[in-house]
Amino acid sequence: MRYPLAIIGAGALGLHFAARLSRSGPIALIARDGNHADALRTGIRVGDALYRADAFASARAPAADWVIVLVKAGDTIGAGRIAAAMRPRGVLSLQNGLTEAMLRAGVGEPSAQRRVAQGITTEGAFRDASGVTPSGAGETLVPPGFEPVVELLLRAGFRARVEPDIVAARLAKLLVNVAINPLAAIFRVSNGSLLEPPYRVYLDALVREAWPVLRAEGLMLDEAAARDRVVAVATATGANRASMLQDVLAGRRTEIDAITGVLLEMAARQGQPVPTHQAVLRLVQLLEPG
Repeated sequence: MRYPLAIIGAGALGLHFAARLSRSGPIALIARDGNHADALRTGIRVGDALYRADAFASARAPAADWVIVLVKAGDTIGAGRIAAAMRPRGVLSLQNGLTEAMLRAGVGEPSAQRRVAQGITTEGAFRDASGVTPSGAGETLVPPGFEPVVELLLRAGFRARVEPDIVAARLAKLLVNVAINPLAAIFRVSNGSLLEPPYRVYLDALVREAWPVLRAEGLMLDEAAARDRVVAVATATGANRASMLQDVLAGRRTEIDAITGVLLEMAARQGQPVPTHQAVLRLVQLLEPG
């Protein structure tokens, strides 16, 4: 069977997307191995319902027209290779950080027959022993050329649209990530808690330092709008446990290098000081295993 859409990555967000999309049509969910795929076929709670996934081990991934990648940043190249073997029309990352170059390294360069690009999503979900809990209805933006993916997302009830200036949108998402994710992980609090004392002063400092760096890279927000964007996302996903917090609580490596590390590389190129970001990078690294 050739699926209209497949999702590589069966973490909280991958399961959230797959479960909702499956209500409108068949969705292939690609898990890390056969045991994980078997468990997902048996069923997992997503929201208020039991979701029995059309799950496959990565080595047995089926053909699909379109592929969404929702793995951790460090697994991007491997996910790209899996996606390429599925012979899709396009491969779309909705990951944190800036992962398009790594995705292309795994999939291969785009062509007239196959698009490879990164969009963004501000959907939120977290996983615990009881299953997956959606924790914030956001918006999903995709580059031109992925209109069929938008149609599938809209049919499933997601807010989604094509964004012509996806580069600026990705930088706006990176701004949100470098402000919210590390602080949530360090202080072990939900996104909404960061808007209250004593955390708000750190949140504002991270936005203040990141804004000129990202602006120089193409961010299309003035400083006040940048701060408002971060506050809006923290409010809309107030109950969410940020992905970096989920990693710390589970004893996993985080995506700090693909998020704050990317910002530090930009700042170094520009000669911009970002001491608060350097500090939170080191603090999160100290929380990681090993």
